[in-house]
Amino acid sequence: MTDIIAKDEDALISNLEQLDTRLRWLSSWMIHNANHIRPKRDGLKVGGHQASCASMTAIMSALYFHALRPQDKVAVKPHAGPILHAIHYLLGNQLLDRMQRFRGLGGVQSYPSRTKDAIPVDFSTGSVGLGVAVTAFTSLVQDYLIAHDAIREEDAGRMIALMGDAELDEGNIYECLIEGYKHDLRNCWWIVDYNRQSLDSTTADRMFRRFDDIFETCGWRVVTLKYGKRQREAFARPGGKTLEEWIDNCPNAEFAALTYQGGAAWRDRLMADIGRKPNVKKLLDSFDDAALAALMTNLGGHCMESLIEAFDSANDDRPTLFIAYTVKGFGLPLAGHKDNHSGMMNLAQMETFRTGLGISEGQEWEPWGGLGDNSAAQLQAFVDASPLSRKAAEPVAPAVPVPARLPTPEGAEQSTQAAFGRILLDLAKSGEPLADRIVTTAPDVTQTTNLGAFVNQRGLFRRRELADVFQKARIPSAQKWSQHAAGQHIELGIAENNFFIMLASLGLAAPHFGTRLLPVGTVYDPFISRGLDALNYGCYQDSRFLLVGTPSGLTLAAEGGAHQSINTPLIGMGQPNLSYFEPAYADELTLIMRWAFDYMQQPDGSSVYLRLSTRSIPQVARDGDDGWEADALKGGYWLRRPAVEAEAAIVFTGVVAPEALAAWEILAEDIPGLGLLNITSPDLLHRGWSARRAARWTGEGHAPCHAEELLSVLAPGAGLITVLDGSPGALSWLGGVLGMRVSPLGTDRFGQTGDLPDLYRTYRLDADAIVDAAAELFLRN
Repeated sequence: MTDIIAKDEDALISNLEQLDTRLRWLSSWMIHNANHIRPKRDGLKVGGHQASCASMTAIMSALYFHALRPQDKVAVKPHAGPILHAIHYLLGNQLLDRMQRFRGLGGVQSYPSRTKDAIPVDFSTGSVGLGVAVTAFTSLVQDYLIAHDAIREEDAGRMIALMGDAELDEGNIYECLIEGYKHDLRNCWWIVDYNRQSLDSTTADRMFRRFDDIFETCGWRVVTLKYGKRQREAFARPGGKTLEEWIDNCPNAEFAALTYQGGAAWRDRLMADIGRKPNVKKLLDSFDDAALAALMTNLGGHCMESLIEAFDSANDDRPTLFIAYTVKGFGLPLAGHKDNHSGMMNLAQMETFRTGLGISEGQEWEPWGGLGDNSAAQLQAFVDASPLSRKAAEPVAPAVPVPARLPTPEGAEQSTQAAFGRILLDLAKSGEPLADRIVTTAPDVTQTTNLGAFVNQRGLFRRRELADVFQKARIPSAQKWSQHAAGQHIELGIAENNFFIMLASLGLAAPHFGTRLLPVGTVYDPFISRGLDALNYGCYQDSRFLLVGTPSGLTLAAEGGAHQSINTPLIGMGQPNLSYFEPAYADELTLIMRWAFDYMQQPDGSSVYLRLSTRSIPQVARDGDDGWEADALKGGYWLRRPAVEAEAAIVFTGVVAPEALAAWEILAEDIPGLGLLNITSPDLLHRGWSARRAARWTGEGHAPCHAEELLSVLAPGAGLITVLDGSPGALSWLGGVLGMRVSPLGTDRFGQTGDLPDLYRTYRLDADAIVDAAAELFLRN
């Protein structure tokens, strides 16, 4: 029996080692073809990372064809993307044509992309560090779904990140690490390709063991794979302990340089440093130069036995960091060179590599080129029998029904932020299926963004119930936040990067786990910029969530310039896969939120961003006419309809509605037929206008966009006075729709403390400023 087990293990290792070589070849050839063979019409370097791929092929072979289970999900380090495509090429999921068009239009993307690559991609990567942190938050989402009976505990998968060691410099990783510890993170592996080389330098030697300390402090198991089997065998021989100590003390930069120089350089250096010590010369003499070079680079991250043993040993749910020592460019002539990050093999080096593998010219793309028929058949059977080959396609989650209408909060004066909290509370009490799928989160601003009432009703999510000490002691508090497995609010610390990655993970629950969640996240509007990279990352993956930025703008008067957002309207307009609205009134907000919960679920939908305010303003009477609603959902409607061929209109967005109304009442007598246009979404209006212009050149039709329809009632060349509590550029473009004159008002400089009248006057957002802008517009004419 022991012999059978040993034989099976030998066969496993042999198969994985051959796959290691195969993936190194295919990834290298894909990059080589794009840079040296495929015609370059623009003359620019295509790029790619042959060395970064080569250091990961053994790790990915052992992971994908041995350790990975169908329910596991992997974020692949950006520069190892070609290996992922080579894996799916061997599995039959990737087309040759796309491989040949690596980094070309319609071909394999530079970095793994959920939305742009044709193969299954669990997580997009590219902005380093974010693809690591997302696995931790996705594991928390999985725990949420387990606690809410959407996933069986025994079906839980591991969320795995393959990361370069340079990513350990990214601060968001440590923010994530702390948040994971607070939430009792589990079922998460991070595997570090510890080649100790980045784009510009080698890793500082003093970092040895520091990563272990940091992760162990946060409850992680740390598994270090430093030495391969051949090295460990050599260390056990006479003189081997001295060799091991020399390797341990060799600076990273010198190890890399010796690796590049090869066996003779290794021998000269080792003899100079430790050759006189007992048994060392005899040990070194037992290897020729090629074998010595192979021994010295037989690190744990390239040793299949070490990798299998490490992965098999971590068979519980404890978060685990694997530090796999590797050589950047392993197996390539670039190995160890400090410039190999962006470097690539030249034609002669690639020819040597090809012939060394026995691959005939013209057979470079053959999955098993260079192997005999028996070996090829054996490897194909091994690949076909791997758990990865049985992984099902991502599920299509059923839609969550959304009520035809949501109740509008009552009140003659309201702020949009307060109305938002009330709408969520009414939903929480409603018993609607929608309410059960809402998950709220905030970076320690739950109370001050009006999520508190929802949390009172639905509770905080914790896998293990925590008692409310104040409640047990009968101390009065507005917060009655019970913490239990059925809770629907995930509280986060003050780290906006974590907040946005949490939203991204929640918003991918449908494709990842087959259960649709409707995440609602609140953050102070100016601090959206703190997590902008992570917001972009979530949108790039087509994650679906409702982002609420509140309070916003100069209107947050007493808080001063650091808390007063300026350019977030432009962020909302410029961010792909994010639809931005800025309602002025509670009924607008109710309408838009209902639309958002539906739109987030549509195949052609996206995430939605609401920019809200704490300023309470008088609500408008609608007189039972709901004709404005359809226009509001397109981006704007006439609050005061202009006369046909009117010479001017005031155009406003959001919380400055009272000032716009007051100015309209002042100017209406002097400017006959003056209109008052309420822009609920500068984003949708601008997007429609851009699509309209693009259609002229694509032949897709010439229907007027909504901005044209709204403005066409005015006279040609009419004047527009635009105003919002944000960058004036968010509305001033409207003049270009039909060639109208614009006098834009808004904030384009940092604010300061003060009350609203003072700040609105100083920054020209009050009614007088609007009247002055109208005068300037017409006087200039």
